[in-house]
Amino acid sequence: MSDNPLDKTAPEVEHRFPCDNCGSDLRFDPQDNALKCDYCGNVQPMLETVKSTIRELDFRSALRGALEDTEMEDTRVSKCPNCGAQFEFDPNIHAAECPFCATPIVTDTGTRRQIKPRAVLPFEIAERDAQKAMVDWLGKRWFAPNGLKEYSKKGRKLVGIYVPYWTYDADTKTSYTGQRGKIYYETRTVMRDDKRHQQRVAKTRWSTVGGRVARFFDDVLVLASTSLPKSYTDALAPWHLAQLAPYTPEYLAGFRAEGYTVDLEQGFQEARAKMDAMITRDIRFDIGGDKQRITSADTTVKDVTFKHILLPVWMAVYKYRGKTYRFVVNGQTGTVKGERPYSSVKITIAVIIGLLVAVAVGYGMALNQ
Repeated sequence: MSDNPLDKTAPEVEHRFPCDNCGSDLRFDPQDNALKCDYCGNVQPMLETVKSTIRELDFRSALRGALEDTEMEDTRVSKCPNCGAQFEFDPNIHAAECPFCATPIVTDTGTRRQIKPRAVLPFEIAERDAQKAMVDWLGKRWFAPNGLKEYSKKGRKLVGIYVPYWTYDADTKTSYTGQRGKIYYETRTVMRDDKRHQQRVAKTRWSTVGGRVARFFDDVLVLASTSLPKSYTDALAPWHLAQLAPYTPEYLAGFRAEGYTVDLEQGFQEARAKMDAMITRDIRFDIGGDKQRITSADTTVKDVTFKHILLPVWMAVYKYRGKTYRFVVNGQTGTVKGERPYSSVKITIAVIIGLLVAVAVGYGMALNQ
């Protein structure tokens, strides 16, 4: 048997939640925190989940392909031929648009083997509230084309999608050498305008130092997808991870879930970069003084654990006059990020108004002279 967990075979997992009143599919409703039927309005409470600690998985074991079969699952996914996104679709849907770039796709890609999510941050913002947040965000962009603003107000549905992330925990200890700088001042005599002047000059006295710093990192968050620009997802932060819930498929009912395309090891490289930046801050604080120089830093990383989590994003992709505009809304806080569209007509008007104001001011100053 292969050591790669993605090569193992397991039965495909498919979760359906039929309404016990009419048989239609239920969806998770963020406002009621329950499963709801859009057809008959029936509300079905969520199954009670044990509020236990969300267990971390051992990073080294995962790299060796030694995770238990219960930590893996096969999901039916579609892969966009344009942006490469991989996401789940309702098995009854056979053709649709990619939620990330609006490319038409046929949903028959097949199954994908992946590490199961351990936790999910449920949607808290309903679609209509996300729509309003996006329209308000566009309304504050004066240079956005009016046509796009009106198009966004027409109530086109947003797509609710759970975006994959990795979180990493690690215990680190770092030995360092460096220099501590102490600022002092010397008084010098300088000539200026044929006169002698006293001038204080800042100087730095350096001394060699060394020491150790230690830090335990908890839930270093790394995006496990390349479907959205990182500037978008970074702008949606912060995420209140204290509200993570143990993963249960009911939270995904009525939403799409993206499969991760950044693997576990790649994600850890980004996590290490974030850890190293924090360790550098710790070293500078430990060196003290007015200035610091770091000559060397040797970090030992132990007890690395991880988990695969899903975070909620409302998404809209608009095609307007041949251009595609993407907007994302944090499904927990309502924070909006999108491509900033510009109207050439509005920019031209603004330039003309600016020129007229400049001419008027210049004319007024000339009259006053």
